[in-house]
Amino acid sequence: MKLTVVGGGSTYTPELIDGFARLRDTLPITELVLVDPAADRLHLVGGLARRIFAKQDHEGKITTTSDLDAGVDGADAVLLQLRVGGQAAREQDETWPLECGCVGQETTGAGGLAKALRTVPVVLDIAERVRRANPDAWIIDFTNPVGIVTRALLQAGHKAVGLCNVAIGFQRKFAGLLGVAPSEVHLDHVGLNHLTWERAVRLGGPEGENVLPRLLAEHGDAIADDLRLPRPVLDRLGVVPSYYLRYFYAHDEVVRELGTKPSRAAEVAAMEKELLEMYGDPALDEKPALLAKRGGAFYSEAAVDLAASLLGGGSPYQVVNTYNNGTLPFLPDDAVIETQAAVGAHGAAPLPVAPVDPLYAGLVANVTAYEDLALEAALHGGRDRVFKALLAHPLVGQYAYADGLTDRLIAHNREHLAWA
Repeated sequence: MKLTVVGGGSTYTPELIDGFARLRDTLPITELVLVDPAADRLHLVGGLARRIFAKQDHEGKITTTSDLDAGVDGADAVLLQLRVGGQAAREQDETWPLECGCVGQETTGAGGLAKALRTVPVVLDIAERVRRANPDAWIIDFTNPVGIVTRALLQAGHKAVGLCNVAIGFQRKFAGLLGVAPSEVHLDHVGLNHLTWERAVRLGGPEGENVLPRLLAEHGDAIADDLRLPRPVLDRLGVVPSYYLRYFYAHDEVVRELGTKPSRAAEVAAMEKELLEMYGDPALDEKPALLAKRGGAFYSEAAVDLAASLLGGGSPYQVVNTYNNGTLPFLPDDAVIETQAAVGAHGAAPLPVAPVDPLYAGLVANVTAYEDLALEAALHGGRDRVFKALLAHPLVGQYAYADGLTDRLIAHNREHLAWA
C-alpha cells in the first residue's frame, strides 16, 4: 500500500508518522512518500520519519520529494495537509480582522475566508494532478478550512473525504472521563467543520446508552474549562459545543483577549523553529513531547482509521466531512457537513441524524450560506464576491465591517490571489 502526504514537511508530520508506525496492522503501508516544496524542512522531517519507523520496526519505505507528480504516482491515498503562505499568512489572518473589531482566526471569520481564497485553487490543482496520475486514489483532506476545501474537491468530482481532529479529541476526552476504551464511545456529532455540537455520547455504538447527562453532571466544570466557556452555558444547552463555538458565543470577549497577547501564529512559529531544531538531531527517534502543544491531537489516529476504512479496513463509523445528501433537510444536498458516517471503499455515507434544534440549525444554515459564497469567491475571485461572503458571515454581518475587511483581505493576500 502506497500513501502520499502532500505537505509532508509540516512539523505535524512526525505525529502522523508515529500513528502509521504504531497502527501498522490497521494500515499496512509499504511505501510512504512525503511531498513538500520546502526542501530544507522536508530533509529534517524525512530523516526523523525514517528513524521513527526504524525504532518501531516498521518495514515500510519512506521517501521524500518536491516533485508532486512523482510523489502521487501510484498512491492508493493522498493526504493533504497544506498551509498556503505558511505561518506568515496565518499571522496576518489572525491580526488584520482585529482592526475592524472582528475576531482574527485562521479558519473562521475573515481570516478563514482569506485562507480559503489562498488554498482552494492550490488544492484543486493538486487534486487534478492526482486524478491524472491515479484516478482511483482517495484524497483525504486535512487542509483548513476543511469544509470549504472538501466541498471544492467534491464539487470538482474528486474522490475526497474531509477530516478534522475535533471529534476524535472529544471521543478520547470522554472515554478517559468515563474509564472506557475510545472505541466504546460513539458521538452524536452534528454540524459543519469547526461548527459542531455533541448532542449525545453513546456507549457501544449508535444505539447505545446516552451518557452525556452524566458527563455534564459529573465533569461539567472540566469540560467547560477546556472549552473556555462558563459551566452554566453547558448546563443550559445540554450539549457540548466545539471549542470553535466560543468565537460565536463569546465573540466580543475573544476579540478583547486577542488584542492583548501575541497571536497563535507567532506562538506556533516559535514552536516550529524549536521543533525543526529537534528534528535535525540524529539521535531523536520519536515524536518530541513539544509536538503535543503544536495542535492536531489524535490527528494521526483519525487519519489512519479513515485511510484504512477507505482502502478496505478500519472502523465502520467515523466522523468525517462529506456531502449532506439530505442528512440535514434544511441544507442543500451538496453542502458539506461534519457528522458520523459509514465509511468504506465506497466513500462516506452520513448516518441518519435526529432533527436539529433551531438554536443550532439556524447558525449552521447561516454559515453554510457563507461557505457557498466563500467557495464562489475562491473559484472565481473578485472584490464583490469577497464582500458578499464577508457580509454573509455571522461574525461580520455589517456592511461597513465587510467593506473594511474586504480591503484588508485583498491587500494582505494579493500575492496569492491571481485575480487581484
